[in-house]
Amino acid sequence: MPKSFAKVIKPFVGLVLVAGIAFSVLFLVGQTPFANSVFEFGNIKDFEGTIQAQPIPFLLIEKEEKNNDLPIFERIPLVAEFKAGAEDLVKDFNRKRVRLKGTKIYRDDLQMIEVVADSIKQIAGEAQQSIEKEKSLGIQTLKGEIIDSKCYLGVMNPGNNKTHKICAINCLRGGIPALFVVKDSKGNVSELWLLGEDGKAINKRILDYVAEPVAMTGEVKRKGDYLYFYSSPNSIKRLP
Repeated sequence: MPKSFAKVIKPFVGLVLVAGIAFSVLFLVGQTPFANSVFEFGNIKDFEGTIQAQPIPFLLIEKEEKNNDLPIFERIPLVAEFKAGAEDLVKDFNRKRVRLKGTKIYRDDLQMIEVVADSIKQIAGEAQQSIEKEKSLGIQTLKGEIIDSKCYLGVMNPGNNKTHKICAINCLRGGIPALFVVKDSKGNVSELWLLGEDGKAINKRILDYVAEPVAMTGEVKRKGDYLYFYSSPNSIKRLP
């Protein structure tokens, strides 16, 4: 290369390399880290407990520790395989003690079981009755995002925001329980099981607002370790 060209080209190439490295670093720093969520695909386990079929299918599993000699329960939501809820799987086993096969899904402290089709079997033994008290936290207007719980907890990562909208709509349409995810000004995240004012699923009535920032008004209740949000789709307002 002629020296006259080299004097121009070398600084330009060096500048491009430095700019490329700087852009790469900024891109990596600006990325949102993946959630601490896991889907134990292929790791099918046996579970035993009592089915609570409504309004959200749960498996009540009694823990070894006690609270003043009273049983403590782990309440794990159930879903079917693929993009389907577990209502049809559990409808004949409500308040019955069962054994089932499934795959665990979890995100931080939240867990879920994807139930293997036709694996639920009623077993001998007294059904476990939860005595958890329900406490109303009042009527509140919350800002957050409506998502499907299965993907959010670990089947997809990320399992929320607009990039996940179509998948979330299909999951909610198939009966996957809905969650309303709220983040406060300090970045603390709360997940609330979203139900209608009558306590029933409202999945098909909220599909237009999934995976978008919205505000909703309704009653917040706490039962055990979970929060529930009883709201009407008519209260939903899109946020900028």
